Amino acid sequence: MRFDFNFYSSILLIFFVHGLVYALLLLRKAFINSTVSDKWLSLFLLLCILFIAPWMLGFAGWYDNQPYRDFIFYTPFQHLYFVGPIIFFYVQSLLNPSFHFTKKEWLHLLPGIGYLVFSFVVFATDKIILTRYYFLADGTDKDFDLWYQLTGFISMVIYFLVSLRYYTLYKKLMLQVVSYAEVVLFKWIKNFLYAFLVMLLIRLLFFIASFIPFFESMRYMGPWWEYFSFSLIFYYIAITGYTNSIETKVPFKLHLLAYKPSLLLQPATNKISDPVFFEDAEIVAFESEITPVNKEEETVLADWKVKVLQLVKIQKAYEDPELSLAQVAKQLKTNPTIISKVINQGFQLNFNDFINFYRIEAVKDKLTAGEQQTQTLLGIALDCGFNSKATFNRSFKKITGTSPKEWLEKNC
Repeated sequence: MRFDFNFYSSILLIFFVHGLVYALLLLRKAFINSTVSDKWLSLFLLLCILFIAPWMLGFAGWYDNQPYRDFIFYTPFQHLYFVGPIIFFYVQSLLNPSFHFTKKEWLHLLPGIGYLVFSFVVFATDKIILTRYYFLADGTDKDFDLWYQLTGFISMVIYFLVSLRYYTLYKKLMLQVVSYAEVVLFKWIKNFLYAFLVMLLIRLLFFIASFIPFFESMRYMGPWWEYFSFSLIFYYIAITGYTNSIETKVPFKLHLLAYKPSLLLQPATNKISDPVFFEDAEIVAFESEITPVNKEEETVLADWKVKVLQLVKIQKAYEDPELSLAQVAKQLKTNPTIISKVINQGFQLNFNDFINFYRIEAVKDKLTAGEQQTQTLLGIALDCGFNSKATFNRSFKKITGTSPKEWLEKNC
């Protein structure tokens, strides 16, 4: 098989091979750990290496020699309509255990499937029916047609915005329903979306640059740098995504056009992996905004505030590192919507900050009592319900305005 090794083809070949290896490793990891998100990330990496393949093979001499020229012409390498949906599916599968690929998700893939059908029609017409160049009579690769590149870019921008919206609503929900939100906010997802945004900006920058005479005079050498830059970004995604693929365990439902995310409460007899779960699960909507209440509601909230304080402060429910809004509601024999409203309206806090406030108060009490003489600061934090040193430090600084060590020096 022909492959002219030179600076341009060899550099992209390195990224191609490494990207393929990471895609296979992620696929293997997905089957071993049963992580759906790894399968989607593996597919994304596969699309990335196919994206750079025409430029790599072009510099390796394929466009100038047959039968390689026809192979690269008639094989769709750049699946631009698939990239956006795959990104969206990856974000959902990583953040939401209730996400399943259903018939509705197939609708997102229709444009990409349509382009595959179009590619087959082009091949069948030119090579089987007419046995001459018809669609490709101008001698250019259809993957680089302006209409396809522009609509593909628009598709990726739309799905990036939708994925960002999904993550934003997810963060709001986690702050309302769990006391360990910092653990499940997943810095990786934010970094992944930033990396994908950089990919989009690189494409936009080079598209604009293509209208500059100097850049246009560089012919294939100038655009090569776009694919090199793109390769650096997907290589970062491959390495970091492989080591950071952690899935949350809190099922929820989002309406991307609305502002109220919903929590799915698991029935006692069903598991999240059971399809029946999604039919029987109770859907609880949340309002994170502070809204005015009338006198009657104020009286009800006051009664519930006493009950919530009794459970959290007196009975020390905050010591449970995995305490959730649903657990508090269950112990108080009510529904999460009421407890959420009590905490948001009555205490002017979200659930995560509310519980962490009492954890910090408990830590301060222990420090004042001198318990740091017999155990470490981290040990005290863990006893009070925190599940990591990083979460404890961030929460302490947020609530007190100072670090634990600084507070200790000033007050003990």
